[in-house]
Amino acid sequence: MGRERILIVEDEKLLRWSLKERLSEEGFDVGEAGTGAEARERLAEDEPDLVLLDMRLPDADGLEILRHVQQVRPETMIILMTAYSSVQDAVAAIKLGAYDYLNKPFDMEALTITVRKALETTVLRREVRRSRETAQRKFGFSSIVGETRAMQRVFDLIRRVAKSEASTVLVTGESGTGKDLVAKAIHYQSNRADRPFLNVTCTAIAETLLESELFGHERGAFTDAKTQKRGMFEQAHRGTVFLDEIGDMPFSLQAKLLRVLQEKKFRRVGGSADIEVDVRIIAATNRDLKQRVSDGAFREDLFYRLNVIPIALPPLRDRAADIQLLVGHFISEFNGEFKKEVAGVSKEARELLDAYTWPGNVRELRNVIERAMILGSGAEIGVEDLPFELAPEAHAGNGNGRRKNGAGDFALPPSGVDLESLERDLLLQALRRARGNRTRAGRLLGLNRDQVRYRIDKFSLVDGDYRDGEE
Repeated sequence: MGRERILIVEDEKLLRWSLKERLSEEGFDVGEAGTGAEARERLAEDEPDLVLLDMRLPDADGLEILRHVQQVRPETMIILMTAYSSVQDAVAAIKLGAYDYLNKPFDMEALTITVRKALETTVLRREVRRSRETAQRKFGFSSIVGETRAMQRVFDLIRRVAKSEASTVLVTGESGTGKDLVAKAIHYQSNRADRPFLNVTCTAIAETLLESELFGHERGAFTDAKTQKRGMFEQAHRGTVFLDEIGDMPFSLQAKLLRVLQEKKFRRVGGSADIEVDVRIIAATNRDLKQRVSDGAFREDLFYRLNVIPIALPPLRDRAADIQLLVGHFISEFNGEFKKEVAGVSKEARELLDAYTWPGNVRELRNVIERAMILGSGAEIGVEDLPFELAPEAHAGNGNGRRKNGAGDFALPPSGVDLESLERDLLLQALRRARGNRTRAGRLLGLNRDQVRYRIDKFSLVDGDYRDGEE
């Protein structure tokens, strides 16, 4: 990273020279302008990290230049330099977004400290912007793939909800349809994108802990509450809370959630004071909430409060025309992750992918492509790279079903296998036989060195796990 750039906008030549000398000695790259017109020219040519701006210029008012900087260089910090008689204007400038102001004559040491603090803020702003842009790329519309009419309706709803002030959204669909991606797309395309996105799976945490996780607790509220804790709703103020599997939220917590939705207030566990929050709540479920209401397992008033803006995701079997589009998307993703150059899918494999019913939906398809690209070694994904449930004949040991890497014929036991455990065990065997040499271990498994390293990281293996000698 280069030196921080500072633009001094000051019409007094001596002061401008003194400032430039001092800041240059501090290691900054300093530019200068004596008029508002010159400042505009410099801002058009360069993007300074900080502007030191005099409130009184011969051809412009300092507030006018401040607004111009904010318009053309919104991440640039501004420090006002003003005479005592103009303090009122400086305060007005602070309200308009200036970082700080200094009264003339000022101490150079104080100036340097203020400049460094302002530049730290500039760095933070740019990091926030980069993080936001990264999140928008990762969780924006590009992460949700589909050209069918059903998916276009979903995209339209996401766009409209993201731009609105809607505080409640209900996303429904079978497991694996991408409800979490929809929630993230709404958040990162909205004006809440630079605020927290927090998610919790309602079935993954015990009921007593879930209440504390969502609402926080006061010190001494229960046995292990040794300190005060801020809950998700408090942490996500002006952001988004994603409640996955809302249909299985304990009944006792549903009334407290309803209060947050209706009043935007809640109390920590063991607390007596109301806490006000501004959060968008996106709930998701693969359950039939109307049936849950009929069964007495879900509050009717909460259901109607959540169901203000419903977004229903279709299962993959109902949008089969998107399968190959998704396959191409995942191949591109894993080519980058695994440093491979898989060109596509063979005609036979494509037919099997299109014919399969995909009970696990998009998540299952993604896992299949990931597995095929990890285990396969060809320029394209073939039938032999697909799992048994998609291509049983390729795994039947009839001579035509042998894998390209010569792994032999395997008979699936009646009880089935844990594929993850089997993959880990084979990896360990190969590494031990190769005495930890990843290239030789890869040859035993028909993999390259990067694929072996990926699996070592995947299973969190360390040298001691496989450097115990040959098997």
